[in-house]
Amino acid sequence: MNSEISTTKWGQFIPLVTVFFFWGFVAASNDILIPVFKKAFDLSQGESQLVSLAFYIAYTVGSLIYMGISILMKQDIINKIGYKNGLVLGLIISALGTLLFYPAANTGSFALMLSGLFIVALGFSLQQTVANPLAIALGPISTGSQRLTLAGGVNNFGTTIGPLIVSFAIFGSSIGKTTNMSIESVKIPYLVLGLAFLLVAILLKFSSLPDKPEAIVEEEGSLNKSRSSALKYPQLVLGMIGIFVYVGVEVSTASNLPAYMEHNLGFEISDIAPYISLYWASLMIGRWTGAVEAFTNDISLRKILRFIAPYLAFGVFLAVNAIANHDLTPFYVYALIILVLIAADIASKGNPARMLLIFSLCGIVAIGIGMSVDGMVSVYAFTSVGLFCSTLWPCIFTLAVSGLGKNTSQGSSFLIMMIMGGGIVSWLQGYISESIGIQASYIVGVLCFAYLAFYAWRVKGILRSQGISFDEKIAGGH
Repeated sequence: MNSEISTTKWGQFIPLVTVFFFWGFVAASNDILIPVFKKAFDLSQGESQLVSLAFYIAYTVGSLIYMGISILMKQDIINKIGYKNGLVLGLIISALGTLLFYPAANTGSFALMLSGLFIVALGFSLQQTVANPLAIALGPISTGSQRLTLAGGVNNFGTTIGPLIVSFAIFGSSIGKTTNMSIESVKIPYLVLGLAFLLVAILLKFSSLPDKPEAIVEEEGSLNKSRSSALKYPQLVLGMIGIFVYVGVEVSTASNLPAYMEHNLGFEISDIAPYISLYWASLMIGRWTGAVEAFTNDISLRKILRFIAPYLAFGVFLAVNAIANHDLTPFYVYALIILVLIAADIASKGNPARMLLIFSLCGIVAIGIGMSVDGMVSVYAFTSVGLFCSTLWPCIFTLAVSGLGKNTSQGSSFLIMMIMGGGIVSWLQGYISESIGIQASYIVGVLCFAYLAFYAWRVKGILRSQGISFDEKIAGGH
């Protein structure tokens, strides 16, 4: 790794994280669109999950297009056009997708709605391929996963307010009972979103973000010089399955929650938004906690921030819901569940492999409780899955691209391709729920976490055999 980068380059990092906000805003808003579309278009639970499938499968299609163009050009397209231009292009593609919501809402076409979401996510695919390794590269390797966690915390500010804003836009204060009103009102928030994409594209074009970050060009494990393709690294191949099941469990837990709360607990669709918001806020709470190390090297200050950061994020969730006039009483008890997250974070000692193992095991316990009890306790248990998913993306991503050197953006693209797990696992759980019930269908999530625990255990040995040890890197970073 280029030794000159000893501190995080905040002037470049801050404009970069704006795109992370958008990914979160749109992804979480899908959970509000699912029950709305289900009612408006008279869909089954399995069919309603086509919203998730269309959105997440676009990440795979986008990665395949990216790789196909790279093969035709005989060189990596992102290395050719530059990282900054890649981000700008991705934002423009997403903006074009939002335009489809206008005719889709006017004609009441489910297929056009899905096409619009697909194109938005196609742009996100390119943005993610560029932005994730860039976040790791804009500072020292020892805090790379923490920087990605911090970017994820911004992403989850988007996921926390997304469902509330879209829910307000669709239902308003006089919760719309008529189907037409619900579908019609989808178009304005998405057109506004398209405009925001274009504004950020202009901001990034004139920012100081590098087109070719030195860290990515130069970083290469000492034993990895001869490997011609990213797929020749076992940490990447196993990490691809890891991203698939991680995004799968994260998305399907949330996207099947409205149906569980509606059918099993008798909630109205319009009253579910705060709980979806709490789920995505849980990811923000976890990521703000995990990002503490990117801010300071002072160990005693880190210990204090570990307790302040999660409750600060929880405060943001409460404030946003207070502004939306939601009753906050059901959420105060959640402050106790956050203590489990803080304990898990302290036990992981900033090591991405150890963190992945501990958080995956906590995820299994949370889903297990949600499946075995009824009432609000089960809702809090399923919601707390968000806490334990919170830092898994940066852990898997950092472990999977470690030592890839010049193959980093190719490896990143393979990982982004596997985001399709969000759509496939959601659809699978929705489909299984039609046979065994929604609550029992959460067994799918348990299996996802079990694989992640295996990857955490296995990847440590793989990286050590290539001369990469995160314990040494982290010791060097403290």
